[in-house]
Amino acid sequence: MSSASTTPSIPGPADTMRPESLAFLRELLDTPSPSGFEREGQRIWLGYARAFANKAWNDAYNNCFASFGPEGNDIPTLAICGHADEIGLMVNHFDEKGFVYCKAIGGIDVGSIVGKRVRFQSSVPGIKNPVVGLIGATAIHLQDKSQDGKVRKLHELFIDIGATNGDDAKSKLAIGDAGVFLDGFMHINDDIVVARALDNRIGTWIAAEALRLVAARASELKVRVVAVSTVQEEVGLRGAQMIARSLAPSVALVTDVGHATDSPGISHAQHGLFKLAAGPKLAVGGAMQPEVVARLTEVAATLSIPLQLAATPGGSGTDTDAIFVNGGIPCGLVSLPIRYMHTTVEMTSLRDLNRIAHLFAGFALSMKPGETFAPKL
Repeated sequence: MSSASTTPSIPGPADTMRPESLAFLRELLDTPSPSGFEREGQRIWLGYARAFANKAWNDAYNNCFASFGPEGNDIPTLAICGHADEIGLMVNHFDEKGFVYCKAIGGIDVGSIVGKRVRFQSSVPGIKNPVVGLIGATAIHLQDKSQDGKVRKLHELFIDIGATNGDDAKSKLAIGDAGVFLDGFMHINDDIVVARALDNRIGTWIAAEALRLVAARASELKVRVVAVSTVQEEVGLRGAQMIARSLAPSVALVTDVGHATDSPGISHAQHGLFKLAAGPKLAVGGAMQPEVVARLTEVAATLSIPLQLAATPGGSGTDTDAIFVNGGIPCGLVSLPIRYMHTTVEMTSLRDLNRIAHLFAGFALSMKPGETFAPKL
């Protein structure tokens, strides 16, 4: 079992985000990055993280890595992981009138997207600008009232890109082109923000920010830290499986979004009570290695970061599930509470977001050479 330690404090209040970091967050969130099509967002992430890294690289599927700290056979590697992809749509069919039908990329609530604008990146030769369409919302005056209450399926929704016929639509888009919803980052107030893709570019932001924080304390760092931005989480935790094998870290800290359940209509007996802007969610159970959880709790107390405990007896639904089973890598999961997950108006607290980056940096600075976070039975 790892021994207790005195955790160095991170300079500056964990509750305050620097302007450059906020600008990076906005750019990440506003850059389309649907699962399987993360390349542009990953370029932005790697360009930012590279400034604080000894080494930065990507693999064949655009998982990205940025490392800092000492290296050696007995020096542990701590991976700090978030996933870069977001939900979206993929062109599946054109009808003779030029309307477009799509398949879902990841889990989409069909009832929440009628009337939404969609931005596609076209693969048709000569089409360089994004193709924008909207999900058809038939005027209330023309709706068939006999269909009231019917939950429509995705294949029943059409996207209008202004085409005159099927051939015109095919001159702009191709089968397999991916699109995301055209909703951008905005402030509700100084702390609360809304964006379509908090899930989960906030995780990649945390990984890069934690790397920046430990690089600023280089003389105190005793382990190698690798910030990781994974791909294709929303369609099966695929990037996490790849990096668990290729990087094989000694310990992994994973961050994703988690439900804030303090809005109306949610059963706390079923889903627990988690408040927006009341502190990050620390998962307990299942894939979360107890010694890692204990250290995260200790570091949070030292840094005066409030935590909300989340009972997680089985799968977490995050990259943690793929990482811990590939070689028994000790893992910890800290999630950012958000409202309205998998919609275009995901809402969260910047203060809690920044707290997770400081928590993970504090964890890294607390580690010693040779620590394994493995119990002695």
